[in-house]
Amino acid sequence: MLSRRSVRIKAMQLLFSVNRDEQLDVVEAKKRYWSSIEDTFRLFVLNLHVILNVTSTASTDLEKRKSKRLPSDFDKAFSDKLYNNSLIKNLEQNKVLKKKVKELGFDKSMNVDYCKKIYDDFAKTEAYINYIQKESTKQDHIDILLELFRFCRQNELFNEIMEDHYGTWQDDKSVVIGSIKKTIKRVPVVEDDFIMEFYPSDETVNEFGFQLLENTLNGDAELLKHIEPTLKNWDSERLAIIDMILLKMATCEFIFFESIPTKVTINEYIDIAKNYSTAKSKDFINGVLDRIMKDFSENGLIKKSGRGLQE
Repeated sequence: MLSRRSVRIKAMQLLFSVNRDEQLDVVEAKKRYWSSIEDTFRLFVLNLHVILNVTSTASTDLEKRKSKRLPSDFDKAFSDKLYNNSLIKNLEQNKVLKKKVKELGFDKSMNVDYCKKIYDDFAKTEAYINYIQKESTKQDHIDILLELFRFCRQNELFNEIMEDHYGTWQDDKSVVIGSIKKTIKRVPVVEDDFIMEFYPSDETVNEFGFQLLENTLNGDAELLKHIEPTLKNWDSERLAIIDMILLKMATCEFIFFESIPTKVTINEYIDIAKNYSTAKSKDFINGVLDRIMKDFSENGLIKKSGRGLQE
């Protein structure tokens, strides 16, 4: 589920924390890295759990409409099929998902009132009203669940639930969204442990992400020696902290990760700088990394393996 971009950001944030917090040592930083990896998967599970809770409100809605003295035509036509359909039931009855929800305590910590309010707002949308008023195919159920999830992501209460549980929500949002969409599109699923398919791969989080964090932490002084000569009129101590961290991480990738092309590394850190540093940082990062790459190439310090990886 996690991409290299995602773990680069996690590593960057931890390196920033180490820089700013004298009490945070290397050992603790490494522990926090693994915790942040787990949090991304937990957010995936929490998103599924909230969706199930929101859809279950449709049954309560049905009972309320049935009890009206003067029900409207829409009330009479209403059903709780948002909840009582094969897709949602398949997720709700999944043993591994249920076990994980219980292990993480989501069943006890869930804000049911928030879920109800999210449903009530969604029930007013044209998409939901149209869904209720017609016979639904499996694709119709998929489409409305995707629309519900889109609505949730834009809902303040939904985002509050996520942020209250995990402070990494905004950074992990894009990868979690992609995983939830894939899940909705493939239900009903046969495999009980399908959610584990979305657990971050060892190649991404260990062989790349953890090694990047560890090598950058351990090689801090040596990496700085490579960077300082390329700064020209810039004083390294006056650089934005994030910019220096990104330069060290990219330099680390040049040296230690033979399978990643230098151009890919440069482009990745330019993009991260756009989102996490100053407006001018992307151009600064681009210029410095280009000079470091050329210097490394001239001195034989870059060794890339595989077709197309020599640049």
